[in-house]
Amino acid sequence: MATSNQYSQASNANTWLGNTAGYSVGVSMLDEMLDQSGKVRPHWAYYIQALQKLGQGEVGLRQNEIHKLLRENGVTYNVYGDPDGSSRPWQLDSVPLLLANEEWRDIELGLLERAELLNLILTDIYGPRELIRQGLLPIEMLFNHSGFLRACDKVKIPGKHQLVLYAADLARGPDNRMWVIGDRTQAPSGAGYALENRLAMSRVFPNIFRDTQVQRLDGFFQSLRHGMQEIAPQNSDAPRVVVLTPGPFNETFFEHAYLASHLGYPLVQGDDLTVRDGFVWLKSLNGLQRVDVIMRRMDDVFCDPLELRDDSRLGIPGLLEVARRGNVTIANPLGSGVLESPGLLPFLPRIAEYFLGKKLRLPSAATWWCGQPKELDYVLNNLHKLVIKHICRGAMTSVFGSQLSRQQITYWRDRIRANPAFFVGQEHEVFSTAPSLVDGRLEPRQSLMRCFMVAQERGYNLMPGSLTRSATQTGDVLVSNQLGAMSKDTWIVGGNTPQQTNVIGNRHSEFIGSSYTSTLSSRVAENLFWVGRYAERTEGSIRLLRTTVKKLYINPDNSNVHFQHSLHTILRGLTNITNTYPGFLGDSKSNDATALLQTPDGELLSLMLDEDKVGSIANNQRSLVQAGYTVRNLWSSDTWRVMDEIKSHLEQSQQLTESTLWNIQEHMDRLITALSAFSGLIMESMTRGNGWLFLDIGRRLERALLLISLLRSCFSTAQASGTEQLLMESLLETSDNLICYREHYRNSIELPSFIELLMLDKNNPRSLAYQFNRIQEHVSKMPRKQSNAQLSVEERLILEACSLLDLTNLNDLIKTTKGHVRENLDQTLSRLYYLIATLSDSITATYFKHGQLQHSLNEVRPV
Repeated sequence: MATSNQYSQASNANTWLGNTAGYSVGVSMLDEMLDQSGKVRPHWAYYIQALQKLGQGEVGLRQNEIHKLLRENGVTYNVYGDPDGSSRPWQLDSVPLLLANEEWRDIELGLLERAELLNLILTDIYGPRELIRQGLLPIEMLFNHSGFLRACDKVKIPGKHQLVLYAADLARGPDNRMWVIGDRTQAPSGAGYALENRLAMSRVFPNIFRDTQVQRLDGFFQSLRHGMQEIAPQNSDAPRVVVLTPGPFNETFFEHAYLASHLGYPLVQGDDLTVRDGFVWLKSLNGLQRVDVIMRRMDDVFCDPLELRDDSRLGIPGLLEVARRGNVTIANPLGSGVLESPGLLPFLPRIAEYFLGKKLRLPSAATWWCGQPKELDYVLNNLHKLVIKHICRGAMTSVFGSQLSRQQITYWRDRIRANPAFFVGQEHEVFSTAPSLVDGRLEPRQSLMRCFMVAQERGYNLMPGSLTRSATQTGDVLVSNQLGAMSKDTWIVGGNTPQQTNVIGNRHSEFIGSSYTSTLSSRVAENLFWVGRYAERTEGSIRLLRTTVKKLYINPDNSNVHFQHSLHTILRGLTNITNTYPGFLGDSKSNDATALLQTPDGELLSLMLDEDKVGSIANNQRSLVQAGYTVRNLWSSDTWRVMDEIKSHLEQSQQLTESTLWNIQEHMDRLITALSAFSGLIMESMTRGNGWLFLDIGRRLERALLLISLLRSCFSTAQASGTEQLLMESLLETSDNLICYREHYRNSIELPSFIELLMLDKNNPRSLAYQFNRIQEHVSKMPRKQSNAQLSVEERLILEACSLLDLTNLNDLIKTTKGHVRENLDQTLSRLYYLIATLSDSITATYFKHGQLQHSLNEVRPV
């Protein structure tokens, strides 16, 4: 265990630094690890010694293990406009930021004090507005801010805290104290990433983590869960909490899904919710279910297209009116984004004296709001050494005056004079650096901490740690995830004081365990349905393609006169099951099909690798990954690792464009293994609720449709017995039924036995009969309103399909009529395909269709 005498060995730790990285900082710079004399700070000493024992090579290996772990867990950050793709893997430095417990206590007091102050300001801004009457807050600064929403006036949530969730960005200032450099009050992001960072670090460095006595984070998330329960409307006995996300293309969607899963809340999008009778309802498969608390992760102006931003397609029309009536609680309340304005900073000291009767413990960077004549003159005269910011966060990137030319300074002076109330000038301070592992060396990088708080009845609760971000390059002054900043875990060390979670009994506690049953929305069910279909479609296509490649290259029986005919039939079957027409069927008016059949490599490679070709294996893989990512919160860690492997195979396939069919066989084998692992985990790990029901019915529908298409393509027209012998052998191998056939029938492959095994055998998990029986079971369990014992459309369709198959006479199926046509087989398969396809359409119409989005009456529409 780390002890005080280990801290005294700081000078020895410098040996590791000197030998490994030559770590040093500028004379005027502050560093988190080194004090101003260049020695390792006491609370860093044990950690550095532990790294020294591991050695540079081992630390590098563990950094690689962190990257692998985060990638397998699907931890991403979506970067808009990134040429490398929107979903960038989350970057975590293997060197954490360490803070002494004694210093953390002071930071905690300052942050809790600031949270209380901002809560009082928010309450006043949308309440009595005494701050404006007392001259403590300029009305121009407030009313010019886009985050001040007049429609939210007098809207209150239960309890004394209107600001439920709060995050503050901190950095060590030139006075060696922590400064607040930004407030996040709309939908503070990062807590989920901080938890994922902690899980990764504690797994990769278990001994160091344990011996350093790092304070744990789990208490904060318990507080977060209880905080959401406490703010539910007073008439809610069993409050339902949902996490509202803009969707999978949002930059922090991973965190939305991760937090929803960790907290046990449904993850919803705007279309999943509706307003009726003055309440918000979740459109679940079991009907409308009332929502009491919305933990929103989208900007407030997008939340209600009726009263706020009328071009929004993300929100819930009428949401604000429900909040106004007190029938739903939104955390954070709409309009709280106004507190993020840097224009508020210069007025905080006097407001703190007014509300708290004392000065703030944590300072902010000196800031001048340009809406005041004296402050405007100061900013214009000192533009070359200030940072210029818009009062609305996100309206523009911070401008550093020291980097501007004379012409640019003139431009900014004119721009500020034109609209002074929209700008602030802020003192440009150089904040501290922290060690980062860069190419196997420790190098100083400017770092910022984001600390998270949640309100409860007794006050705010602070996460004992933070999401720390560090710059990618030495000397970078902007530290942003959008600019590729690295993240760090934050360790509070040197003490093991338990966190005060403020978790107490409340009126909802007895309902927590049973509050979230049957909350699967129709959107989520639809995505699960298509996960099942795309998984089966990808697997079925690649199995047949693999069989085709084997016939072409591994065991081409060219001496058999029937080989060529059987190969061409399978190639046409590939076109039929992938729907990539004309493909090997070609155009009857040209010789394209004949040419492709003679030299099929190009078309087969396209079926495997062309991601833009609808129906190709790569295209189906992409659709599978996209549908799976949309319901990311429903997957276990093991299941998501397999999904990530499928995604990795897709990425690897895009690098195989110069390959041949011969050398992509291993790629096909690995992909089939991954898809089989995914199906196995679904069958063994996923609870048999509505989610599994729709996923598995999607798989069964798709498997049935693929098999029907393949059988119809290959056997509706009779061919020479030798050709059909080769076809049956190939299709039995494709469906993993070759060994099964030999064990059951113990004879050469014959058409009646083949048809019986693949169509009629109810014990064969690859047969049509088996798929139909499973579909019939699932359809009977689908959520629906009670009726007078009348069969639903879905039940009638699958009953007809099962009955048609049960009443089928095997000998009639294989008879040939009108020459070489097996008319009974073709008509039976055609009817079965129609019934199953219609069943799929009926499920979509019954369970997945959404109503039209409502909009403001004053929205302009094209005529």
